[in-house]
Amino acid sequence: MEVLMPTRKAAGKKASTKKSSKVAARPETGAVPPYGEAIRGAIARGDVQEMKNTAASARKWVTDVQSVLKQLDGAIKKAGK
Repeated sequence: MEVLMPTRKAAGKKASTKKSSKVAARPETGAVPPYGEAIRGAIARGDVQEMKNTAASARKWVTDVQSVLKQLDGAIKKAGK
């Protein structure tokens, strides 16, 4: 005895290959900071130069973030009079 499985029904509306003229609002992004995964990956691979580069990049990113946070704190204090 042969058992037949049901087939999928054809979709009612086919996907369009035409791109939308609307532009989605996308936040601006810059370089991706070296999060834990990148740091752990460098350690796991054991490449000393990669670890040094990752550490330097992470230190620079942390310094930049601290600087901007000081500016943000100042703006908050100024606005919160």
